[in-house]
Order: sequence, then structure tokens, then C-alpha cells
Amino acid sequence: MSQEEALVLRSDRTDGLTTLTLNRPNAFNSLSKDLLSALQTELDAIAASETVRVVVISGAGKAFCSGHDLKEMRANHSKAYMQALFKQCGELMLTITRLPQPVIARVHGIATAAGCQLVSMCDLAVAADVAKFAVSGINVGLFCSTPAVGLARNLGRKAALEMLLTGDFIDAMEAKAKGLVNRVVPLDALDAEIERLAGSILAKSAVAIKTGKGMFYQQLEMGLREAYAYAAEVMACNMMSEDAGEGIDAFMQKRKPVYSGR
Repeated sequence: MSQEEALVLRSDRTDGLTTLTLNRPNAFNSLSKDLLSALQTELDAIAASETVRVVVISGAGKAFCSGHDLKEMRANHSKAYMQALFKQCGELMLTITRLPQPVIARVHGIATAAGCQLVSMCDLAVAADVAKFAVSGINVGLFCSTPAVGLARNLGRKAALEMLLTGDFIDAMEAKAKGLVNRVVPLDALDAEIERLAGSILAKSAVAIKTGKGMFYQQLEMGLREAYAYAAEVMACNMMSEDAGEGIDAFMQKRKPVYSGR
């Protein structure tokens, strides 16, 4: 398969930024089983990488991602197929949160159904002002149950349910106000804004970023007392790292830190 034919295009930079581009532009980057598998393979490789620091997920063509491939689903209309498909998709979404590196969604066009789910499960999201979001399964008789998991963990309950029950589109500014995306910029400024956000993360200690992302998602599943006990232990361990010592020394000495990644 040539680079042009690959379902996921990967671009690595020497500064630690890697971009994964969903590459089914003629199908609005719909999540076929093969595309899910290709994206899973790339993320698994990135998880084991010591050089990748930040990941950006983008889409080729007009759309970010239109959700699952409905034609493929209708052509394989069995419960076993559907169970396997949604399990595969769920594992991919969990992989994103478990990845040591922060993942940023670059949303330049529509993000619907499982595409909207993908945005919600990325750690951060930057959207162009022309981007639109919807969980539109309800319009064809299908409640977007798996996208609801990500929406319910990003939006308030009533805002999430309104999207799920109506299937209506929201624009980028409304998505920002509801907590689905972090930043909204004009389309021609999207890449520059991604650079600013990624650059801010890349300037920090890799140890602290990896530790912090893992801790953040873990404590979300805990009660308050358990979360504080866990957070205290993680922070104590983080304080023992070389990077924390260097960062604190640099702060007190009024200089820029030079992190070692240890």
C-alpha cells in the first residue's frame, strides 16, 4: 500500500510532534473496520515510542470524521458483527486516554456520530470556526450510545442529552462553550493554533506530562478521598524525578529548565 493509499497517514517531527491523518476523504473519513485497525496500530506503536511527545489526529479532505461507515455496517448486518465493531471502536477510544502522550484533535470540518466521539475522547481539541459537531444517529433510528460515553464525560448532562436526543448540529463556538473543544480559530489559523498548543506541551517535562495524563484519567474513576490519596502518592513520586528537581531549581534561579526526561 502506498502512502497515498494508506488509511492513516503518519508524519513524525524531530521535536516529538506526530500527526495521524485519517485518510478516507471520499468517505468523509468514516471509521471502517480497516481504518479503526490502522489507527489502533499507529497508536499502539506511539504508546511504546520514547521520541513521540504529542499526537495530533486530523482528517484528510472536507471532513474531520463522519462516524462509522454506514454502508459497511448495512452490508454486514449481524449482531455479532455489530458487537465486534463497537468493541473495536471502544478499545480505540480507551487507547487514546491510556496513551502516555497527550492527543489533540484537529477539527477542520464536520465531526459527526463516532467522529464527534473521537473528538470527545482526545485529550484536547482545537476546531476551526467552520467546524460542526453532531451525534446524528437518532435521525436514522439509532441512539448514539457509544458516543454518549465521551459526550457525558465532556459536556454537562443536559447539553449531552440534547445533542443525543435531537441529532442537531452545533457550531464550533457552541462546542467550545459546552466543553467539547478547547479552542476555536479561523480555518486559516488552525495549524498555527495547533502549533502553539503543542509547543506549550513540548516545552514541559516529558515525565510530568506522562505522569499527569495517567493520573488525571485514573482519578476520575475514584471517589474523592481515594482520588486525593492516589494523587498525593503520584505527586510524591513525581517530586523524586530529575525533571522536577531541575524545574524547581531553574525557577528559583530564574532560568529556563533543561529537562532530561527522567
